[in-house]
Amino acid sequence: MVNLPGVKYVDQFDRWNYCAPANLTMALNFWGWKGTRDDVAKVVKPGENDPSKNFIDRGKTDKNVMPYELVDFVNNDTEYKALYRYGGDTQLFKTMLANGFPMIAEKGIYENDTTSRTSWMGHYQFVTGYDDTSKTFLVQDTYLKGPNYHVPYSDFEEGWRAFDRVFIVVYPADRESDVMNLLGPYTDPQWAAQHALDLTNQEISGLSGAQLFFAWFAKGTSMVALQQYVDAANAYDQAFSIYATLDSNYSTRPWRMMWYQTGPYWAYYYSGRYQDTINLANTTLYDTISEPTLEESIYWRGMAYWALGQTGDAIADFRETVRLNPNFTPGLDMLAQLGAAP
Repeated sequence: MVNLPGVKYVDQFDRWNYCAPANLTMALNFWGWKGTRDDVAKVVKPGENDPSKNFIDRGKTDKNVMPYELVDFVNNDTEYKALYRYGGDTQLFKTMLANGFPMIAEKGIYENDTTSRTSWMGHYQFVTGYDDTSKTFLVQDTYLKGPNYHVPYSDFEEGWRAFDRVFIVVYPADRESDVMNLLGPYTDPQWAAQHALDLTNQEISGLSGAQLFFAWFAKGTSMVALQQYVDAANAYDQAFSIYATLDSNYSTRPWRMMWYQTGPYWAYYYSGRYQDTINLANTTLYDTISEPTLEESIYWRGMAYWALGQTGDAIADFRETVRLNPNFTPGLDMLAQLGAAP
């Protein structure tokens, strides 16, 4: 049994879509960082560029923060270090926790949302202990479950599948060698992606319904990480065909899936399937969300427009990405490349 001491619980309440800043704040505070969830959010989700709104209202449109954005914040804006990898498993987490390193996982959960209906959403969770007797992880949940919430290993793994078992570890710079020794082969992101793919291939034949959709989606995510874009696109095609068969009610169909992950855009774009990229972005922006404010989807639509020679449409999309998130580096980079002002 492990229950790491010194954990300072941080929730996401009184803010919008603050799961990522709250969890990363706990991970950094564990090592002595003095910042707050707002310090994280001002960098990773600054909100739309609208001076007439206060900071909280500006951030309402930003629905998600990607793992790479959290890792970049740690590595670029603090004195600590962080990395993320795919393909985590229960034993890895237990090893890290037993050696004093708490972990962050991004998972899928079915919870009551802001409309009081049960539906699927993506969610980061800060893991600070485990108990082999009860076969549970000790989780600091920033949303509904609260501090010191016990999650069975099996439930944790099931929710993790939707995100290809991605995890983040935050650590002091002078503990880097310890972290690398504990991670072993996970230090190599290619090995981790292949391991994630192997895990999914082992379980995919035994799944059905939404879990089968998540598994095929995860398979595509692993292949994108391995730069196997055509195979990844085929895996996502299979995932979306399964998705179409799922009951359309909110408690079954994970309609927010593309809010949190961009793998299909990578796969379709780098397979030369530009119209499919545009179609998926439009479906995500106009059929799954009340306002088209997902900068990642707009960015990939812009990339596809650019590839098709529709430069004006591409520039308009890139400008919209940085209006929604002034720190969105991919959009800024493309505007610079095209010689266009934000």
